[in-house]
Amino acid sequence: MIEVRPGGRRRIDRVLAPGYASEPEALPLPTLRERRDEAAQEETDLSYLRRLLHARIDIVKAEQLRRSSDDQGDEDVVARLTAILADNALGPATGSGRHQTLEPTRAGEYRRAAEALVGDANLSDVVSLSDDQLTDTLDSYRQQEGSVSQRRREVQAVVDTFNAEIARRYAHGTASVDELLDSQRAASGPDSEEDPA
Repeated sequence: MIEVRPGGRRRIDRVLAPGYASEPEALPLPTLRERRDEAAQEETDLSYLRRLLHARIDIVKAEQLRRSSDDQGDEDVVARLTAILADNALGPATGSGRHQTLEPTRAGEYRRAAEALVGDANLSDVVSLSDDQLTDTLDSYRQQEGSVSQRRREVQAVVDTFNAEIARRYAHGTASVDELLDSQRAASGPDSEEDPA
């Protein structure tokens, strides 16, 4: 389960801390954008972990289905991984439908965490698990997925709070596109090309 530690140093601890998004109207615009971007990165990382867990859930369910069918055949789940994962990718979307342009920053850490949920079991030996072990594995993945999804929704609410405040400032004229461009030029340094206009 993903726990948020009050006063913790991890990004999720900061983003979901009580005061992080409580008064966005009081924040300077650069701080507002910085916090929005930090929360958006956390959302991206949680989405990545959620996709990892969905893939593992699909694999375990496919093995359970194979065992319960009349024609178990010789083709095990490992041999059918591409089809199993493609079915998930092509199925109806179950997420928020938000477009994400960021890359996950903790991919390796999350992959190890997902693998650790079933102890020594990994995707290549799912066929060697007993029926009870498969059930326990599926339950473990589902519980973790539920926890990740809950935290992801909480982080999305933080991102939405900051986006709404930024949009409000633009709508009321207290922020401008020129100001944004100036801050981006300043951040890119003196080596950046000047606008020809």
